[in-house]
Amino acid sequence: FEGEWRAVEGSGYFQSPLLYKENGFKKKEDAQDLVKQLEAIVPREAAVEKAERKKELKNPPLLYNLAELQNECSKLYKISPDQTLSVVQELYEKKLVTYPRTDARVLSSAVAREIQKNIRGLTRYEPASGFASEILEKEAYRNIGKSRYTNDKQITDHYAIIPTGQGLQNLSRLSELSGKVYGTIVRRFLSIFYPPAVYQKISLVSRMGKEAFFSSFKVLAEEGYLKVAGLPQTRKKEEGEEDALCGADFLQALSGLKKGSVLPVEAFQIKEGETSPPKRYNSGSMILAMENAGQLIEDEELREQIKGSGIGTSATRAEILKKLFHIKYLALNKKTQIITPTQLGEMVFDVVNASIRPLLNPELTASWEKGLTYVAEGTVSPEEYMGKLNHFVARHTLNVRQLRNQTALRACFDAAAIYYKKPQKTKAAGKGEAS
Repeated sequence: FEGEWRAVEGSGYFQSPLLYKENGFKKKEDAQDLVKQLEAIVPREAAVEKAERKKELKNPPLLYNLAELQNECSKLYKISPDQTLSVVQELYEKKLVTYPRTDARVLSSAVAREIQKNIRGLTRYEPASGFASEILEKEAYRNIGKSRYTNDKQITDHYAIIPTGQGLQNLSRLSELSGKVYGTIVRRFLSIFYPPAVYQKISLVSRMGKEAFFSSFKVLAEEGYLKVAGLPQTRKKEEGEEDALCGADFLQALSGLKKGSVLPVEAFQIKEGETSPPKRYNSGSMILAMENAGQLIEDEELREQIKGSGIGTSATRAEILKKLFHIKYLALNKKTQIITPTQLGEMVFDVVNASIRPLLNPELTASWEKGLTYVAEGTVSPEEYMGKLNHFVARHTLNVRQLRNQTALRACFDAAAIYYKKPQKTKAAGKGEAS
């Protein structure tokens, strides 16, 4: 197995200016120097300095609201938020699921008390029949009203999207995609009635001379809710993951290691990497970013004001994106659902950024939301609120009309334009022409 070198306290490179971060050098030559030092150690062995074993629980995720379902369907089925809303609206109209345009990810206490009816109905849904029957038999729904999956305070108008257990006669008339989305909602719903998944985890620290190497592995010991939701694939450790998921036999072999165990070192490997920009938004992650736009606000009071609403609502976010695609401010790759700006979109951004910058900041939305709350509480009159809004619009409109920033904007447009140049087609020589 592999161990990752880190320049922890005691290392010859602890807090060295040669490092980019604790497990990486800025220059390859410095990494090669470290390898030479390690290769010079005889015998080429590492001693286990620390071996930890522990259980790790993973609870079922909360239920779907519209934004979470749109994000999931974008990943699983490569469909847009607008398509997801259309599908789940169809399921709602066929009485298969509850109201789709919701921000809540929990049940209400009233629904929780009657939830066995939904589960009983799903015993007639063949793909989930066994799971639903098992939940009913064990009465696993009994305490759902006291769990984190039920919370009246987190519900404004509607609770989470769940299967009703009714309308199953309409399943045969659904498209393949609609059937898949329905199955996704059912699996998430039934998951919450199962116990957490249990992982056995082993963390190792081994040392050669002054240098320490870290390894971490886990194996799924008890399926728990993953029995319904689907088992993760066995995989090697990937970037951003803390542990590598491995097989039970391998973990059993590692279990024999204890402090002082000596391990032969086969080879040293230098991994080259590059810093990379954040991943592009896809249509699903953009919906979540819009829902959680308030997290970008530093002011605590304003952040609380926009909490739970963000940019748009469950009912309008998909339409906002759809409009941006339609007017060609953004482009959508329908196959991957990746979103990219268009040249026109970048130009619009540059113009707004140079003239009415507050329009690009979610703090503006939060401040107007705060004003509306004051109106609702009676602290501010509707006339006063509208007066401030009209003043804002008039002031910024006047500022824009007086701006003379065409030269600066032209520089912005030219800088962006180089990324949107279409490849020039070479003109083929016609018959009988010299070439």
